[in-house]
Amino acid sequence: MWVVPESAISGLVDEQSAFEAIEGCFAAMARRDAYNFPVVREALGEGRQYGFKSGLDRVGGILGVKAGGYFPGNAARAIPNHQSTVYLFDPESGKPTAMVGGNLLTALRTAAASSLSIKYLARADAKVLGMVGAGHQSTFQMRAAVRQRQFEKVIGWNLHPEMLTRLEDTATELGLPFEAVELDQLGAEADVIITITSSFEPIIEDRHIRPGTHLACMGTDTKGKQEVASDLLARAAVFTDEVAQSISIGEAQHAVAAGLLHESAIRELGAVINGTHPGRSSADEVTLFDGTGVGLQDLAVASKAVELAIASGLAQEIDF
Repeated sequence: MWVVPESAISGLVDEQSAFEAIEGCFAAMARRDAYNFPVVREALGEGRQYGFKSGLDRVGGILGVKAGGYFPGNAARAIPNHQSTVYLFDPESGKPTAMVGGNLLTALRTAAASSLSIKYLARADAKVLGMVGAGHQSTFQMRAAVRQRQFEKVIGWNLHPEMLTRLEDTATELGLPFEAVELDQLGAEADVIITITSSFEPIIEDRHIRPGTHLACMGTDTKGKQEVASDLLARAAVFTDEVAQSISIGEAQHAVAAGLLHESAIRELGAVINGTHPGRSSADEVTLFDGTGVGLQDLAVASKAVELAIASGLAQEIDF
């Protein structure tokens, strides 16, 4: 069995590698060559969450599970609040083949998903990137987004404005001006909006969003979470990584429960990648990607990490 520790990941998997892995993952899901197993998630108390995401790529020969969660007390321990590990298995025999550090991979695969949605759904002339949320994941989201369009400016909003320096620093690093704005201005100016929060109440309202906007909603991955108002999903063309997760733990859960959106109206981003769905239908259409985060994403980037680690001599082989 190969072991690829967390400390090795940053030298192995970059934004482009993650993007290609997730693009292939979504395409395989839409072709029904790969599928996810039901998510298991449990609350441990004191804000701690722990769970499992798993799946099988029959054509790619990848079977595995990511175990991990959110531990808010880790800040005091000087380690990331999000902790995860990916385990890969031989799909024919069930024999374990790899154990891979999953913290950085989770950030990279989440950013790659929203970046893919921008590539395939945002208007080609998008110039202003709007960011809602300024946590750790926001920097990965911004870096991945600017690879897809010629953005000229980044604007941002966060519940705690003092955290916006993280977005400003990242934008400066990318050579883009940054402005902290209120939500009305963000909706009026942004061509692409990424939401990456842990909110349980809608932040973005339908009235905030002008025609032609693309939204990548990346924070809602648990029952009860919500970043945008349900009536906005009713107006938008909604795409997702996996429909089953979108309506159960994703952003669409609320709109579907309220009868404002039918499951059949939600499309897989993989279908757009494969060319079986046209994606955006007009320059004025509001498009929305509900990025719930699926187990196959974790398996895809972990498999790539193992491949690169073996090739570079950074993987440790152990008897198991």
